[in-house]
Amino acid sequence: MLLTGFATDRALPLESLEAAHAFLDGPPADSEHFVWIDSQFDEVVSDPDGWRKTIQTLTGATILDLHLQDATNPAHPSYFDTTNVYDMVIFRKLTMQTTDQIVQAETEHAAALQAPRQRRSAGFVPALAKIDTQPVAFFVFDHVLVTVRPGQSRTLEQVRRRLLEFTPNGRTASHTVVHGIRPPTRPEDLMLRLLNAMVDRYLELRAPLTRQLDRWQRALLNPRYGFSGWEGLLDARIQLRKLEHLCEEQRDALQEFRDTLLDNTYSRTNEAPSPHATDDALLVRINDVMEHVSRVLTHARRLEDSIESAVQIHFSAVAHRTNRTMRLLTLITALFMPLTLITGIFGMNFVRMPWIGEGDGFWWAMGLMAAVIVVLGAIFSIARLSRD
Repeated sequence: MLLTGFATDRALPLESLEAAHAFLDGPPADSEHFVWIDSQFDEVVSDPDGWRKTIQTLTGATILDLHLQDATNPAHPSYFDTTNVYDMVIFRKLTMQTTDQIVQAETEHAAALQAPRQRRSAGFVPALAKIDTQPVAFFVFDHVLVTVRPGQSRTLEQVRRRLLEFTPNGRTASHTVVHGIRPPTRPEDLMLRLLNAMVDRYLELRAPLTRQLDRWQRALLNPRYGFSGWEGLLDARIQLRKLEHLCEEQRDALQEFRDTLLDNTYSRTNEAPSPHATDDALLVRINDVMEHVSRVLTHARRLEDSIESAVQIHFSAVAHRTNRTMRLLTLITALFMPLTLITGIFGMNFVRMPWIGEGDGFWWAMGLMAAVIVVLGAIFSIARLSRD
């Protein structure tokens, strides 16, 4: 469990729950201070009651059993729910292995391209790397943000490291911005920053996915080799459809969270409504995150449409080449059918036939065949010119 404290002018790591209590009970000047509690699945699953009591000591509220089960469910989709004391958001993020698999596939493809004098079929194109995701649960209280994640999360750790660099060595900075980073002012703000970092990982997939699918398209339209990677192409469509469904779930969860902020649906017992209920800056940030999710969704749909278009063009090109071959065979058949008729007539076993007893009969027959070919060729040429 990692504890981090945030105030108006500083962000600092907290060593214990006692330090977190002291930080939350700080002077009035830090009225917008809050604590981020970052936990892993194993910590929650090993002792759920103890973990929940730990959260309750800081928040004064109890996390519901169903929400705790959802937070530790590795197959749970992106989701939003709210109570009268906290909001819960589950957001599926990319695993660290996904981008590594895509980079490895691109490396193998580049090595295959550089192989000297190696005949490559269209099926050599690497399949789209499997898109694996993991859920991260957010519990948003008044002055506490709780995250539950499975194992290591490079995205969350990077965001935490950058925010801690705002105040080096935990000391209060003499200026308000370091590297253009301002500390979050409330738990919702920090959650949206973490969500934005997760969505940016999805945006980083656009370039490698586009390059991989461009290879599929070139392989489909390559007339030199027959395409044999249909199973990999089907896997690519499945992964893109999976990415599309993930983005739709994420957008729905964020939309519900945004509606909750707008309507101020959650209330606080025996307390006045939150002064941040109409925080325009927070709405701008959540709209930005939703726009990023929409961009990933649009790109996934565009790539899927590109695959379908490439498949249709592939079959159209195959049909066109087949039609050209059949037209050539038809032309050859039309030219040789009269010649076959002539040879068949002169092959009859009659005693008396024209040109049979003639010394130049063979040449007369060959001349007749040549004349037939010339006449048919002229007819076909005139017909083609008339169509053009």
